[in-house]
Amino acid sequence: MKISYAIILIAVCAIGTGARGQNHPNPSSTASCPLAADISPVHLYGLWRAEFDGLPQSATILFERHAELAGSVSGGVNRDGVKALLAGDVDQGEFTLEESLDGQRIAATWLGAVVEGSCGKEIRGIWNNTSNNASYPFVLRKQPGWQ
Repeated sequence: MKISYAIILIAVCAIGTGARGQNHPNPSSTASCPLAADISPVHLYGLWRAEFDGLPQSATILFERHAELAGSVSGGVNRDGVKALLAGDVDQGEFTLEESLDGQRIAATWLGAVVEGSCGKEIRGIWNNTSNNASYPFVLRKQPGWQ
């Protein structure tokens, strides 16, 4: 997995400041709630909170449009000041994400599904640390103010 340093810098800075682009797309501007299978990467853009069963710490995640891969997201995760890079996608309600501490090697994987009826604002699955194969259930929830 190769992630550009410009994206790394932007994502890490945005996580710490809560920054948001002026032309932030608003995929939920339609009156209806999309089905889980209809969620696309644009629905993921924004700030999320991750909680893990069995781990004391939660994490903050910022998803943005992937600069190099159409139909994917990139961004960063912040766990009490420890930052990592993210890249992944959602397809037919199935969520996949790779996490990297150095932009080269995969440190963790996230596999899950968009929760039906959540309008694309909740994802549940399993987070796997690739260095020790420890796995933990996770819940991602989109933070208020990020449509």
